[in-house]
Amino acid sequence: MKLYTRIPKGLKSFYELELNNYHQAFVNGQLAIAWNHLERAHILGQRYPYAHSYVHWKMLKFGFRIKNRKEIIGQIPRLIFGGIKSFVGKVPLGNPGGANVPPLKPFPIQEELQQIFVKSGVGFQT
Repeated sequence: MKLYTRIPKGLKSFYELELNNYHQAFVNGQLAIAWNHLERAHILGQRYPYAHSYVHWKMLKFGFRIKNRKEIIGQIPRLIFGGIKSFVGKVPLGNPGGANVPPLKPFPIQEELQQIFVKSGVGFQT
């Protein structure tokens, strides 16, 4: 069993770009675009405990800011258990991380994100 820890350097810049894009869209009131960037950051970072947990923390805060009870309640267990699942390499790849989707269901990964995995040297496999 492979234990995952830190997000690789080659992938980290793409992950951080998604988080920066989230912040910019959020402060500009573009909530749907902001959320999409959080989902993309989740997909990019979900194999790595800190990155994965951090996105769920941001999603929980987003839920509070938009007063979405379903998102708030849905993010709490994801925040608690997501990092643990990442650490042992048991994440549903492609899952966007929101409370609107089952937490353990894998999803197809967009071609653009697949290419980011390849460019970053992480590779892509489902």
